[in-house]
Amino acid sequence: MAGEPEQEEERTGLEESAEDPAEELTAQVTGGVLYLVATPIGHRGDLSPRARAVLAAADVVAAEDTRHTGRLLASLGIHRRLESFHEHNEAAATPRLIAHLKSGRSVALASDAGTPGLSDPGFVLVRAAVAEGIVVSAVPGPTALIAALTVSGLPTDAFTFTGFLPPRSGRRRRVLEGLAELPHTLVFYESPYRLAATLADLLAVLGDRPMAVCRELTKRFEEVRRGPLSELAAFYATSKARGEFTLVVAGAKAGLHKWPHTS
Repeated sequence: MAGEPEQEEERTGLEESAEDPAEELTAQVTGGVLYLVATPIGHRGDLSPRARAVLAAADVVAAEDTRHTGRLLASLGIHRRLESFHEHNEAAATPRLIAHLKSGRSVALASDAGTPGLSDPGFVLVRAAVAEGIVVSAVPGPTALIAALTVSGLPTDAFTFTGFLPPRSGRRRRVLEGLAELPHTLVFYESPYRLAATLADLLAVLGDRPMAVCRELTKRFEEVRRGPLSELAAFYATSKARGEFTLVVAGAKAGLHKWPHTS
């Protein structure tokens, strides 16, 4: 309305669209903005055009593993300044990246695979950026969490994601006891080295219920095994697990009567 002051909007480089799609992509990076860039969890074709453009144009790319991200960028013909940012150095690296942002540089944060901040480094940096009034912009894309949930065949309207469960059985079971009565779907990440033990603990604490074990999603040896938890626990107790796993488990009182056997 006339006479009212205009509200200042956060500038992320998305406010205006150029007629040329290429110009629009290069215009999406703004100085002083932290971009959270989702990268492929397996298939490189899943990297979005916008993610590629942001990685190509950012002043600094903060990477969980500079070698891994460097190879990804090289395969795309992108050469940018890479700085290390992982769980072991994020306390020390965060002030440095905040300094870049406050000086007007754009920073793109990328994990090895998937979305930064979801069972990957990112939260500490985002919290610090928000506290400093720095704009944080998501460049959404692949995440094993959503990929597994949507292909599982289990309800997707509500779910709880806890990332990786504790490595030791005692603590793992205590965490599961706190989740046992939740009525909605549960999602976990797990290492192949702990898969059999984790499935045994899931069965012991949660009881037999439908679940899906998703392995190597979007990769060459992608596999989804669905069935009662008891059957899947028995299968992996005697089968060598390889690759990266996402476990999707039905909520409490889901019942098994409509669930097929292991497939």
